[in-house]
Amino acid sequence: MNIGLFGYGKMGKMIEQIAQQRGHAIVAKVDVETEEISFKTMDVAIDFSTPDAAFGNITQCFENNVPVISGTTGWLDNYENALDICKQKQSAFIYASNFSLGVNVFFELNAQLAKMMKGLDQYKASMEEIHHTQKLDAPSGTAITLAEGIIANTEYKEWKLEEQGDKTIPITSKREGMVPGTHTINYESLVDTIEIKHTAHNREGFALGAVIAAEWIKGKTGVFSMKDVLNLN
Repeated sequence: MNIGLFGYGKMGKMIEQIAQQRGHAIVAKVDVETEEISFKTMDVAIDFSTPDAAFGNITQCFENNVPVISGTTGWLDNYENALDICKQKQSAFIYASNFSLGVNVFFELNAQLAKMMKGLDQYKASMEEIHHTQKLDAPSGTAITLAEGIIANTEYKEWKLEEQGDKTIPITSKREGMVPGTHTINYESLVDTIEIKHTAHNREGFALGAVIAAEWIKGKTGVFSMKDVLNLN
């Protein structure tokens, strides 16, 4: 399979390494200085670029009939517009805040636990996420996805950084050393605490998941999620 990489930072380089190990070719490496892009050689594009570049990258691919896997965060104000263009061009798209296979199982575990906790008002939900000091956004996209999973299945209405309320999930964000990513969900009462946690040991899981998603989407049309890739629906 021929893959075009949009964004050639740490994640792009790791995706390149894993894709080549799995027998794929990297036919384009697109960054801010790239002037010409050959879409005709791509079977699929993987976008881990920047918030400013992501929407343009993704929609250019759709215009050229190239399916897209995107893990770029911070551009989602344009997400619905991207979906419209994807459908108009009969292309294919998967966006995920985190492509790690383990994290996507964790998303499902989080949603199931939230369903069980609904109505147990003596428990208060909270979340902590820890990442390396180079990560500038807070909370992480993964933490937001986890919070949305709780909100969709309980009486909680919103999440906020470091701020608690009856219908608010407080999220604590920490930036420490070279931590790839740790996410903890707590439900605490006066008598006990229920906790689920995902700890990434390195970035390879994120890159592997993106490549597996690219393998899965080739030849398909439509908007999908990692639930589809992992058959979790």
